[in-house]
Amino acid sequence: MADHSEDKKNTVKTRNFIHEIVENDLLEKKNNGRIHTRFPPEPNGYLHIGHAKAICLDFGTADKFGGKCNLRFDDTNPSKEDQEYVDSIQEDIRWLGFDWEDRLYYASDFFDKLYEFAVQLIKEGKAYIDEQPADIISQQRGTPTRPGTESPHRNRPVDENLDLFSRMKAGEFPNGAMVLRAKIDMASPNMHLRDPLMYRIIHAEHHRTGNKWCIYPMYDFAHGQCDYFEGITHSLCTLEFEIHRPLYEWFIDQLADCDYRPRQIEFSRLNLTYTMMSKRKLLQLVEEKLVSGWDDPRMPTLSGLRRRGVTPASIRNLVEKVGITKTEGIVDVALLEHAVREDLNKTAQRVMGVIDPLKVIITNYPEGETEMMEAVNNPEDEGMGTREVPFTREIFIEREDFMEDPPRKFFRLSPGTEVRLRYAYFVKCTDVVKDENGEIVELHCTYDPASRGGNSPDGRKVKATLHWVSATENIEAEVRLYDRLFNVEDPSGDKDKDFREHLNPDSLQVKPVCYIEPFVKGAKPLDHFQFERLGYFVVDKDSTEEKPVFNRTVTLRDNWAKLAKL
Repeated sequence: MADHSEDKKNTVKTRNFIHEIVENDLLEKKNNGRIHTRFPPEPNGYLHIGHAKAICLDFGTADKFGGKCNLRFDDTNPSKEDQEYVDSIQEDIRWLGFDWEDRLYYASDFFDKLYEFAVQLIKEGKAYIDEQPADIISQQRGTPTRPGTESPHRNRPVDENLDLFSRMKAGEFPNGAMVLRAKIDMASPNMHLRDPLMYRIIHAEHHRTGNKWCIYPMYDFAHGQCDYFEGITHSLCTLEFEIHRPLYEWFIDQLADCDYRPRQIEFSRLNLTYTMMSKRKLLQLVEEKLVSGWDDPRMPTLSGLRRRGVTPASIRNLVEKVGITKTEGIVDVALLEHAVREDLNKTAQRVMGVIDPLKVIITNYPEGETEMMEAVNNPEDEGMGTREVPFTREIFIEREDFMEDPPRKFFRLSPGTEVRLRYAYFVKCTDVVKDENGEIVELHCTYDPASRGGNSPDGRKVKATLHWVSATENIEAEVRLYDRLFNVEDPSGDKDKDFREHLNPDSLQVKPVCYIEPFVKGAKPLDHFQFERLGYFVVDKDSTEEKPVFNRTVTLRDNWAKLAKL
C-alpha cells in the first residue's frame, strides 16, 4: 500500500458538527470512551467522488479521536454484486490514504445472526410472513398523508410464520412469492415504520456464500444490526437516511440487551456540477460503451479520477473545504479542479511537451550540434533541482504559437517577430514554408547566440516565451486531452431529456503524435508532470516503452470559467 502519511499532513483540517457530537460523547464517557466508525459500501459498482466524502469522514473521525474504523461490505443483494467491485473498493480506499487494518467485514458474515434475530422477532409477534405481491404491499403502505392498510397476513399465527420462514430459507418458494415484514405501525407518519420488509427471496449465487442462502436481509434490517454486532459507536450516513433513523433505532431496541447503542448521524452528500453520481447511470455508460470502462478518466469514479491524475490529497482537501453540514447543495466542479492544481503545482515535475507540433529550423544554428540547457524542475520546490534539456537546430513548437497574419495583440511568433524559447535563445521568424495545399509545414528562424539561457544580451524586450522540444532528441507520445463528461451543470436534472443527450462530444481528444523532452523516458503509470504552458498530465496505464501515453488531468487555468464570460 502506498504511504500517504506525509501527504495527509498537508490536508487542511477543519471542525464540523459531527466532530463536536463525538467530542461531547467522549466528555460524557458514552460507550466507555470508545470511538468506532465504519464505511459500509455496497459491492455493486465502483466508488465515486461522492463516496470519498463519506470515506474521509468515517476514517478521518476515527483517526482524529484515536478510534477505529471498519470496512464493511453491505453484500445483501447477490444479483448485483461482484468480487470485482469488492477489490476495486479496497484499492480506492487505500489510495485515498486510509486503512481498516484487520477490520474487514461483510454483512454476509452476520447472515446467521440476522436470521436468528428475525426468528426472535417472529416468536415475539413482531414480524410476519406476507404472501401478497409487491405492488399490493406498496399500495397498502398508504401515502405520507394517508395511513397504511394492514396486510391480511399481519396476524398470522407465530408457528405458521416460523414454518413459512424456515421453508423460505430452505428454498421452497420462488422469487417474490413472499417476504418477511416487521410488525410496527401501519398508521405511523413515518412510512418506513409501516411494517417494513426484512427479508426477500433471491435465488442467485452469492459471491461469498455461494448458494447457502436464498433469502437475503433488506438494507434497513441488516445495516443497524451489523453496526451493533461490530460495536460501532457512530454510524455516519448521508441525509436520505435521516427518515430511516427511527426504524434503525427500533430494530436496535429489539436486539440490544445492554446500554450500548450505535448512534446514527446524517450529513449532506457531495454533489458536483457537470457530474453524474447515480451508480445506475454510471453503469449504463459503461455497459453501453459510452465510456471505456469504470476507470475511464472522464468518469467521477475514484479509479477514473486516479487514472486521470487527480491526487488523493486534492480529494481530501476538497472534502475539507466543502465541509460537513446538513445542508444539501451542489459544489462547482471547478473547486475540485482548483484543489488538483493547488496540489500538483507543489509536487509535479515540470517538462516541455508539444502536442500539436510545428517544425522550426534555426537556419544559423550549427548542423549536428546539441546543447544542453538547464531547466528548473519545479519553481515551487527548490529541492527538486534542475535537469538538462537538449537544444538542436530543428525543434518543434505548438502550432497555435505561430500566426502568419496575426491580430494586433498576438505576441507570439509571426513573420519578422522575435520571441524567447524557454531556457534557450531568442529566435526570429524569417520564412514560412507551405505545402501544395497552402498549409504551413515548417518555419525558418534565426537565433541570437548571445541570448543563451533566454537572457537578453542588450536589454531588449520580447513579449512572449514559448515552450519547445528538440525535433531529433525527444520522446514521441500519444496525448489524451480529457474534459468534463457532460456539458450541462446538472446532467440528471432535465426531466425532458435523457441524461445521455448531455454528454460532451469534446470530452476526449486524442493527439496521436506529440513530442516531449527526453526527461520523461521510463516514466511509469501515475507519474505526474506539468507540461509547461499546457497543463498537468499523468502517465496512463496504456503506456508502453515504445509509445508512452499521457492523460491531461487539468489545464493550468479554468477554461470553462473563461467560456462562461464570453
